[in-house]
Amino acid sequence: MPPPQDKQPSPASSSPRWLRWVVRGLAWLVGLAAAGVLAGAMFIALGLAVAYPNLPDISELADYRPKLPMRVYSTEGALLGEFGEERRNLTPIQDIPPVMTNAVLAIEDARFFQHGGVDYKGVLRAALANLGRVKSQGASTITMQVARNVYLSSEKTFTRKIYEILLTFKLEHLLTKNQILEIYMNQIYLGNRAYGFAAASETYFGKPLKNISIAEAAMLAGLPKAPSAYNPISNPKRARMRQLYIIERMQENGFITAEEAADAKQEDLKLRSSTNSTRIHAEYVAEMARQLVFAQYGNEAYTRGLNVYTTLNAGEQEAAYTALRKGIMDYERRQHYRGPERFAALPTDPAQAEDVIDDVLAGHPDNGDVLAAVVLEAGSKKIVAARADGELIEITGDGLKPAQSGLSDKAPPNIKLRRGAVIRVVQTPKKTWEITQLPEVEGAFVAVDPRTGAIRALVGGFDFDKNKFNHVTQAWRQPGSSFKPFIYSAALEKGFTPATIVNDAPLFFSAGVTGGQPWEPKNYDGKYDGPMTLRTGLARSKNVVSIRVLQSVGPKTAQDWVARFGFDADKHPPYLTMALGAGSVTPMQMVAAYSVFANGGYRVNPYLITRITDHKGRILSDVQPPAIGDTPRVIDTRNAFVMDSLLQEVTRSGTAARAQATLKRPDLYGKTGTTNDAVDAWFAGFQPTLAAVTWIGYDTPRNLGSRETGGGLSLPVWISFMDRALKGVPVAEPTVPPGLVNVSGEWFYEEYARSGGVASVGVEGGAPGSQAPGTPPPTEERNRILDLFRN
Repeated sequence: MPPPQDKQPSPASSSPRWLRWVVRGLAWLVGLAAAGVLAGAMFIALGLAVAYPNLPDISELADYRPKLPMRVYSTEGALLGEFGEERRNLTPIQDIPPVMTNAVLAIEDARFFQHGGVDYKGVLRAALANLGRVKSQGASTITMQVARNVYLSSEKTFTRKIYEILLTFKLEHLLTKNQILEIYMNQIYLGNRAYGFAAASETYFGKPLKNISIAEAAMLAGLPKAPSAYNPISNPKRARMRQLYIIERMQENGFITAEEAADAKQEDLKLRSSTNSTRIHAEYVAEMARQLVFAQYGNEAYTRGLNVYTTLNAGEQEAAYTALRKGIMDYERRQHYRGPERFAALPTDPAQAEDVIDDVLAGHPDNGDVLAAVVLEAGSKKIVAARADGELIEITGDGLKPAQSGLSDKAPPNIKLRRGAVIRVVQTPKKTWEITQLPEVEGAFVAVDPRTGAIRALVGGFDFDKNKFNHVTQAWRQPGSSFKPFIYSAALEKGFTPATIVNDAPLFFSAGVTGGQPWEPKNYDGKYDGPMTLRTGLARSKNVVSIRVLQSVGPKTAQDWVARFGFDADKHPPYLTMALGAGSVTPMQMVAAYSVFANGGYRVNPYLITRITDHKGRILSDVQPPAIGDTPRVIDTRNAFVMDSLLQEVTRSGTAARAQATLKRPDLYGKTGTTNDAVDAWFAGFQPTLAAVTWIGYDTPRNLGSRETGGGLSLPVWISFMDRALKGVPVAEPTVPPGLVNVSGEWFYEEYARSGGVASVGVEGGAPGSQAPGTPPPTEERNRILDLFRN
């Protein structure tokens, strides 16, 4: 028999005891881990089950309707202004150029069209960041950003992140990729109140998104991460660095070629700023429209995307803005130099000085073409100053004349021009520089179509940002001699004719007559020229002639008459001073009143808004002004015709003769106005298709200067505007209305052509009929004057 073999031990029986415990421990750990995972999964599932129903309803995103601002347009469709918390142009995805979407995808979410909405690595990085383990949070996908921007707060918590992920899945399930991208491109905030890339393109580059270049698209694509830090206007260096990085990312992702990338990096971007903006300057008009629409729609006016179309003509508006600013700046050149706006301590180190200049000029922004600069060197023959963009400008020769008092060795410290002084400069037509100062004087200009009342141009002041007070509608000022035509119009109905002789001789009202201080009215030039026709008296703006006319008409009668033109009767007390324009009017009232003369006697109400549409172009309101003939007739057509003849004489040979001489056309009518002590300067006038009024004065009334008049200050503004506005407009030929006859070249009401009218006023030994019908005898006249001047 073979010898018995030894029995082999089993593996288990031969293993060390410690190993068996390790195996058992691992098995328990795996089991516990599996159980933990299962429990965690069940917990997360339960949490998701509870949280998911509480997610906001996102079905409305299928018909995306963000808050859209109200926009105000000219009659041609030029944008005048927009109002709302969010500046936005809702742009369908198919209208967004590929270069813009590619730039965004390259930097924000290159795999947007491949993933399911969540970048899991990014989520893990964000979770670690919230635990404080790493500094970088990673990038959210575009879908996650839409979920966060539309529905969630920006707080960084696990709860918000869970809701963000859930919303992301919900969005990806409900919407297509293009719908999500469209919402993102329109919703994201990009600084300067711009939401969406279409609005940002207008805000930063002043151009529609469809015309964007690669370089511009890359600059805009850098804004979502930090709109303030990468703002190309306020932080150009940081914005430039991010732009270059995005261009490289676009190339890496195959969106552009290496050659296109190189060209984009070299492109010189032209940013929109206050000095190169192409927008229409119609801030006062836009604000007027805002107030009108808000009164109708309330707070919805700022979110419904309303488009408000006005009567404004963009070309005429720019002509008005330019003309008024030039008129005011020309006046400013004649004023004494008030000194620099501020003095800054400039370090000797150029880099440090540059930082100080930037900080100082941030508080002194440019005012249109009136630019701010800081003096680096100042001498009697040359000033060197620095602009905010680092540009150095030299002011020499005639450019120093407006500030000679500040260059004198004896100049007081507050006006002395020296290093660190903040000054204002303008560029001359010869491209040289001239020192100037921001004006203290204000002005107003308004033009309407006298046939309809449509406002064609309106400038409520020198600068809206500087002074939002609308002088066209809110400034109640004395009209001075520009009010005289309404007194003369009343006189025509009392038997006066253009040929009536009125004595331009001194008048004196004693204290006993006035009931107060003696009054001796004078002509502007202090001269008296004796008897003259009514026509000459108005053309030469003779104050005494106007007072004698008003005496004959009767102040109460005249007060009732001027109310026909739209003036407030209670603001024109029935005293003889009314003949000198001592009441109160607004420029808007004046242009409406002169429109009555221009259109043949009809009252028109100036209006601004023609129609309002929603963001899809559906008409919500449509204004159709009444035609001439359907509006109230307030003066006879004969009265309007004769007054036009008198006002035409003013622009031909009178105080406004410069009008016809400059514009080379006879169909111009108007009247200058300068109030007592030259506090207000006016010109009001019209061509039959366009009435316009200019006013210049100080907000706190004070003397404009001994030589400043309506003809010298306001008339040039009116002429400059009309020169552009009437280009191509044929000369209007007046039609003689029935009931008028022409005798020896002068117009008369038919009933006064032979006799019965007023032949003369204030002329000793005047012919019968030399006083207006109903004029009291001398004693009664004294008593009536006494009543007029008593308080």
